Amino acid sequence: MILRYNLFTLLWAAMILLLTLLPSASMPANISLWSLLSFDSFAHAFLFTILIFLMIVGLKKQFSYLKLRHYAIRISLSTSVIFGIAIELMQHYFIAGRQGDIIDVLADTIGCLAGIVLFKWIYVW
Repeated sequence: MILRYNLFTLLWAAMILLLTLLPSASMPANISLWSLLSFDSFAHAFLFTILIFLMIVGLKKQFSYLKLRHYAIRISLSTSVIFGIAIELMQHYFIAGRQGDIIDVLADTIGCLAGIVLFKWIYVW
């Protein structure tokens, strides 16, 4: 039952993993205000906004595990942030031509928080 409601979440997470682990040319790691506002950061934030929104909805709809339903936002936030960190570590250590970036982790986390706000805006308020 839990897989039924979280199928879109798993498919979206697989798509994020595929897109972020594709090899590409190495980009310089400069930390500045402009790197925070780049297209890449917005893309990360958007992907993780959708991911956490789908995850919260899926966990709230299932009734097999009441603790998951009750703590859906906390579980989704921690899972998504850890997923974002894991992706950056995989990029840094295992993918040639890619490097992990703390700015991407920050963008992922901001996207997660935006997804929570989106969920609350649609379902709670």
